[in-house]
Formats: sequence, C-alpha cells, structure tokens
Amino acid sequence: MADTPKRFIYEIEPAKPATDGKPSVGPVYRSIFAKGGFPPPPNGMDTCWDIFRMSAEKYPDNPMLGRREVVDGKAGDYVWLTYKEVFDTVIKIGNSIRHCGVNEGGRCGIYGANCPEWVISMEACNAHGLYCVPLYDTLGAGAVEFIINHAEVTIAFVEEKKIPELLKTLENTSKYLKTLVSFGKVSSTQKLEVEKFGLQIYDWNEFLQLGADTQYELVKKETTDICTIMYTSGTTGDPKGVLISNESITTMIAGVISFLENANEKLEVNDVYLSYLPLAHIFDRVIEEAFISHGAKIGFWRGDIKLLLDDIAVLKPTVFCAVPRVLDRIYSGLQEKLRAGGMLKRALFGFAYSRKFNNMKKGSKHSDAAPIFDKIVFNKVKEALGGKVRLILSGAAPLATHVETFLRVVACCYVLQGYGLTETCAGTFVSLPNELQMLGTVGPPVPNVDVCLESVPEMGYDALSSLPRGEVCVRGKTLFSGYHKREDLTKEVLVDGWFHTGDVGEWQPDGSLKIIDRKKNIFKLSQGEYVAVENLENIYGLCSAIDSIWVYGNSFQSFLVAVANPNKGALERWAEANDIHEDFETLCVNPKAKEYILGELSSIGKEKKLKGFEIIKAIHLDPIPFDMERDLLTPTYKKKRPQMLKFYQNVVDEMYKTAS
Repeated sequence: MADTPKRFIYEIEPAKPATDGKPSVGPVYRSIFAKGGFPPPPNGMDTCWDIFRMSAEKYPDNPMLGRREVVDGKAGDYVWLTYKEVFDTVIKIGNSIRHCGVNEGGRCGIYGANCPEWVISMEACNAHGLYCVPLYDTLGAGAVEFIINHAEVTIAFVEEKKIPELLKTLENTSKYLKTLVSFGKVSSTQKLEVEKFGLQIYDWNEFLQLGADTQYELVKKETTDICTIMYTSGTTGDPKGVLISNESITTMIAGVISFLENANEKLEVNDVYLSYLPLAHIFDRVIEEAFISHGAKIGFWRGDIKLLLDDIAVLKPTVFCAVPRVLDRIYSGLQEKLRAGGMLKRALFGFAYSRKFNNMKKGSKHSDAAPIFDKIVFNKVKEALGGKVRLILSGAAPLATHVETFLRVVACCYVLQGYGLTETCAGTFVSLPNELQMLGTVGPPVPNVDVCLESVPEMGYDALSSLPRGEVCVRGKTLFSGYHKREDLTKEVLVDGWFHTGDVGEWQPDGSLKIIDRKKNIFKLSQGEYVAVENLENIYGLCSAIDSIWVYGNSFQSFLVAVANPNKGALERWAEANDIHEDFETLCVNPKAKEYILGELSSIGKEKKLKGFEIIKAIHLDPIPFDMERDLLTPTYKKKRPQMLKFYQNVVDEMYKTAS
C-alpha cells in the first residue's frame, strides 16, 4: 500500500502492524493540495466573529441576507439586508442579550427554521463569546427540553410558530431558561404563560430596543474558545453535545477555500447561496460561514419543501448544497417527466445522455462534453435549478451512484459528494470536478486533515491489504473539543489525537475514499455468519424498484428480512403490465407485488455476488417513506435502527413466521 503511488493523496506516516492486541493501522495520508502544509485561515480570521466582522468592514454595502417579500399572500422578489445593516442589528441584539445578564460563556439557544434572524442571533453570540446552542427544529419538544437542560441554556431565540413547542418545556426547563425572544410577534396569552414560570418573553422589535441605552464592549475571543455546542441526534440514546471551537470552523473555512481554489471553482463575492438545510447542522453552518467570509449573498427559503423549486427559480443560486434525499427527489421527478414524454423526446434524451456521458468518461469537462445537447436537451434541468448553479454539493449521507451519475450529466454543473461529521466540523472528504472515476466515492481528504484507516478484524476489514479497508480515522484542528459533559464518550472516540468515525472506508487507487460500511452495524445470524447490514442496504439500494430499504436479522434467525419503500412509478408500471388494477397502497400488500420486489432485489444480490445468507427471504412494502415524524430517521436521514425495529416489530415477527 505504501509503495502504491496515488494521484490525490500522499503518505506522511508509514503503516503500523497490529501489536499488543491493537489492530493494524494503514499509512497516514494528506491531500496532495497540502504538500506545502495546511492552508492557514486568511490573515486576521481567528474566530467566527472575525469571519463576519472582516466581511462587514470590507463589503458594507453588499447584500448579505435576503428573504422573499410577501404581498397579499403572494411571494415576490428577494429583499436584502446589507452586511452593514446586519452588523448594526447584531450589535443591538448583542447589547440586549448582555442587558439580560447573559455574559461571556453563557448559553444561547436558537430554535427554528433558517431565516435572517437565526444568523443575526448566531452572530450576536459570536460577538460576545456566548455558546450558540441550536435547538433541533426537527426533533420536537423532547429533544429541545433535553438540550436546554443539558447545555444550561439561559436565553433562547425562537421562530414565532415554534413558541408553543417551547412553552411545553417550561415546567422542566425554567431552572435555566430565563429569557425568550421571538423572531416575530408574541401574543398576550403567550406572555402570561411565560410569566407564570418567572420568565420574560419579547418580540423581535422589543428586544432590539432593550439594550439601546448601553453599549457593551465586545469580549476578547480566543481561537480555541468554544463557539457552539451542536447536538447530534444520534441513532440511540440522548443527543450528544459536540463542542466546536472557533479554530475548528476557521480551519475548515481555510480548507474549503483552498480546495475550491485548487479545483478552479473558488467562491466569489457574487456567489449566491440558498439557505434551506438546517442551520442546526454543521454542514449548512460551515457553508454559510464560507459564503459570509467572501461577502457573498445568502437567501432563505420559505420553509416549505413544496415551494423549494420556486424559491430556487427566483433566487438563482450559484452553489446548491443538498442531502441525498433532496437529490433523489429531483432525480425521481426528472425520470417521471422522461417517462411521461413522447417516444421521440425519450430517444433524443437517451442519445444526448449517452454521447455526453461517453465524452465525460474520455476526460472531457462537463461543459465541453456536449455543448449543443446542453443547450437543446439539458438546459431545462439547469433552468429548474435557477439557471446559474455551477456547483452541487451533496453531504450528510451517501448519494446513490446512479443518481450522482445522472445529475453529473444532465445538471450542466459539477456534482460533488462530500463526507464529514459534526465532530469533524463537516467536510472532511470531497470529490473533485472533472474526475468521473470518483463516482460513488467521497473523494480525497480536504487539505487540512490527516486521515488513516484502522483495521476492523471482526468484520474482515484489513487496512494493510491490497485493497485497504478499515475504520476512517481523522486528525487535525477541525476536530471537535469533546462531548459536553460526556468525557467517557469523548475518550471512546478520541484516541491519541485521532477521531474514530465509526465509518468503514476503502481507499481507491487514485486516493479517493469510498464509504462502504458502518462499524457498529454488524450482527451475527444463527448459523454464525456475520452480516454488515449497511453494506447490504447500499447494494440493495441500487434496485430501481425501491426508494429505500431497511434490512434486519438477528442471532436467533438464519436469514434476513427487510422493509422497503417501493418506487411508486415502478410498482404501478409493473401492475399495469400484469393487468393488476389497484391503487398504490393496495399494491403494497399484494403478495404478487412483494414477490416482484423480492425478485428484483434477489437479482441485484446475485449480480453483486452476495452470499446465500445475505439474500433477503421476506419483505414488507411500506407505501409511506421512512420519516422523522415516526422517529425512524435522524435529521440527516440516517436510519434509527432500534426505533425501526420497535416500529416494525409486528411486521418482522410475521415475516419470520411465514417465511420459516
């Protein structure tokens, strides 16, 4: 492995064979873009406050934060606040926070969908050295209550429509929580409810004036100071509070800047970003910080996924970040439009797609591969994303290779897949433009981290083999400072400066990484065979007849069962071809439909040379997609396996009973 030249990474430390019961560790690698050392943050950018302050000084009149103006119930154009206007409002909000007795090191919660007030509240925290504590907009009052108490939040900014949810927690959170600030208005009933618990609540405009008579000095902030406690939902147990320092974020910004410059896609002052992924997650937070550092524009969606494409059409973003679920929907919508089109249109699209894809495989840039077809065939896809998108970045979960391939061809822009965790301050790997061989991978490391693979013997993964596989371990200044109040958990994952991600990766010949498994998602069947369930789900996910799948097995059973969300279009086309006239929900309980889906999955399994015990023997079709409302997914769309089993327990029992 150490002697194999790799195009996009280089070795900085040799491999370590297994010793004293410790697993072997592969060579330590660094991005080829960091040959001259890790890129430092821009001069003077030591903290998150510096990121914003420096841009406000350099670009005072640039539009910064925008939302759509609504007149008579109709959304119009975006209306913008300049960097100076935002800065002035941040100073006022900061003075009001200090007026309430919240000082350096205090904990400030922010609860609600992305909006200008969210960012302004965040920047006020940065200005006065407060810990910004996002309260999950998607996890409900249970998690919000836990986070307020665990982080000891004393003041919380809240979206107007989320106030009722927050009020439900007051009986158990008023020990810490003393002040509430609405992004909008506050009703007289809500004021009375809050006052019963000894709290104060203000509407946004009231709070702006609260500290108007006093100008509080901004505290001196250190690069190692904690900037935010960002809670990760996790798949089991209570959320974990990830302590993220100023240094983690500024180091990551430096890496993003360096990566984009080396890829000839550097951010510019005229770039435009659509803010819709939750700011409560590190992915969106870091991207927005990067845009702010360049004096660029951030426009906010209206909070409704059904209206997202309309917001995109008006804003015309230049960079579009997404989680795979959003891109899956775009892909499915385009596929349905293709199927609904005439034979001539489908034939033209197929010919154009093949021509462009083949040219890209030969090394052509996406913009040069088929410019005529871009204009007459693929331009509609580009226009659906506003017409100016030059970069689509997918993160938070694996993006299906067929979706990534399709979008790379038809979206008329670069489509890159990245990988990172809250604990690594988001982006740790990202694929490169014009490198088609990186399809299905998360690319090489960003140029500000060291990475190695550690063998996982119990799963058969060897970091020193000819095809190196092992747990992904990361080292660098982007790493978190620990879990809040959980030193035990911190020691589990941070060992000798290395963060153990729990994800299993496979180095590719060019130095890109493919995520192939999850270390903990392994179980043993009754015959003693180990099953790496996440790897199986990735393989079965290639089946076009389903949208999503959960595979289950345990040590008391000798075979696997699964619950799948069938693809509506695929199932209905199968039914029509077989003269079955039933609606989608009825089809999902039709034994013949289950047999059809099971056959499609078996074909994929055989094609990928799965072992007999890895083939699914029974399936349940759920017409309702796995969702957060039923507590089946985390906010980043990872399956919550214990909750999945609890929800589908009766279904699982029945499958084992009938398939035995």
